[in-house]
Amino acid sequence: MARARSVLARRLRDGLERRGYLEVETPVAVPFAGQEPHLRPFETTFRSDAPVPPDGVQGARRLHLQTSPEYAMKRLLARDGFSRCYQLARVFRDGELSRTHNPEFTLLELYAAPGSGDSIMADLENLVSECATEVPARKGHGRGAGTISLQPPFERLSCGEAFLRYAGFDPLLLDAEALAQAARACGVRPATGASWDDLFTQVLLERIEPALGIDRPTFLTEYPASQAALARLKPSDPRVAERFELYAGGLELANGFSELCDSREQRRRLEQEQELRQRLGREVFPLDEKFLAALDRIEEAGGVAVGFDRLLMLLTGVETIAEVLLFPAAEWYPAARRAP
Repeated sequence: MARARSVLARRLRDGLERRGYLEVETPVAVPFAGQEPHLRPFETTFRSDAPVPPDGVQGARRLHLQTSPEYAMKRLLARDGFSRCYQLARVFRDGELSRTHNPEFTLLELYAAPGSGDSIMADLENLVSECATEVPARKGHGRGAGTISLQPPFERLSCGEAFLRYAGFDPLLLDAEALAQAARACGVRPATGASWDDLFTQVLLERIEPALGIDRPTFLTEYPASQAALARLKPSDPRVAERFELYAGGLELANGFSELCDSREQRRRLEQEQELRQRLGREVFPLDEKFLAALDRIEEAGGVAVGFDRLLMLLTGVETIAEVLLFPAAEWYPAARRAP
């Protein structure tokens, strides 16, 4: 598996560099955590031993281990010379431990300006295909043995189309009460008082995701605007955003967008996420003003975060993320081996 990780990293780097992407590095310990309501970052502290720190500020500095390098990479995207950049980043998410999650893992994150969700999807499907032309089919889909073709083009399916196909309704046409009724009708048992977004996500996880990417990978596109705080809205239908996720064998591999490059609108959306974090009882973090200031220097862009370890799971045909890690967290938390 160590050899497989090395080969995959080398192929991804070679493919990206042929396409003009520059490999970069950004800090792992950052002063501003992301606002995504359902992520919890690890916290650490910097304590200066200098009598007078360079900026004159005394005392300890609270930092967080990055959940994604997104903010820093977009700041680079706004600078000359970094219009196409990528990195294989170590990222950290507290509480995420299951058969497909590890609290420390690797993301391949890449951005292009000018660019869009469509151009990034094109780069990504060709990049994945260069790593392998087909892979073993994942278990649990009732097909028995078989393979998944990785030959482009991958399937493109909007959320509305996917819900109609696999759940029997279009969620964008329903309010929260009607969505709860539709969820129950397709066999999903929603929690009492669940919000529209919670209901959407529950049906997505239970009915849509397992059916995606069975014969070939699927790009699930046009997520509801409320599910895409960092993405540009679709000009012809502002109910949805130009966000996509890539699935293969029912496993989510990547999350990307046409980037939102409007600092005022981005600030408004992040403030909404701060309010949601507060309602959920989660800590609310300050906004990253340098990230926001960079957005207005980017005319248009696309980007994606690819789960390197999950991509390796797909290519090697294994069922758990622990099998592709040399030191999985399951070593110190054995219950994770039984988690869903």
